[in-house]
Amino acid sequence: MQVDVLNIQGQKTGRTVELPDEVFGVEPNDHVIYLAVKQYLAARRAGTHKVKTRAEVQGASRKLHKQKGTGGARKGNIRNPLYKGGGTIFGPKPHKYDFKLNRKVKDLAKISALSYKAKDAAILVVEDLAMETPKTKQLVDVLKGLNVADKKSIIVLPEYNDNVYLSTRNVPNVTSTLLADINTYEIMNADVLVITESTANIFVDNEVAAEA
Repeated sequence: MQVDVLNIQGQKTGRTVELPDEVFGVEPNDHVIYLAVKQYLAARRAGTHKVKTRAEVQGASRKLHKQKGTGGARKGNIRNPLYKGGGTIFGPKPHKYDFKLNRKVKDLAKISALSYKAKDAAILVVEDLAMETPKTKQLVDVLKGLNVADKKSIIVLPEYNDNVYLSTRNVPNVTSTLLADINTYEIMNADVLVITESTANIFVDNEVAAEA
């Protein structure tokens, strides 16, 4: 898949990058995408919900009245779940929602998500962002030049760049992430992937190394 490299004004630089079909041109597998997104969202849940049982709420432990002869229902102590302020029956307990996915399944999900973006022409390769200081306005101008200012975008970097991170932090619907950290949920949740030229070259270098 050949993609033109754009400058920060959104114009073609005359350079192109050949993105490997093994990553951006496969037939997407919807089920593994579903599993990867489900695992990501499940892992974000805190799972700290908890209620008190009758053994944990406050209240005397004496029996309210004798078992028989009252004409009413039998009762234990005031901590009975049937009373206001009593314990809760079968309430939630703290637990994790996360579940395991095999590495090959997660990799296939990420590749499928990238292939979807490639099919939708939702991948832009832009020259490296040279930002000497954090400038939100400068970053917004770059997004406007790429015609993605009104879209949910992810800027994919080869390594951490503090200036780019701080510049994107105050821009709605725009985030920056490392290529090593990007996940299936972020790819599918974004309208456009803005990949820097250095990041795109990582795919090219890995393909050359694999062929060798």
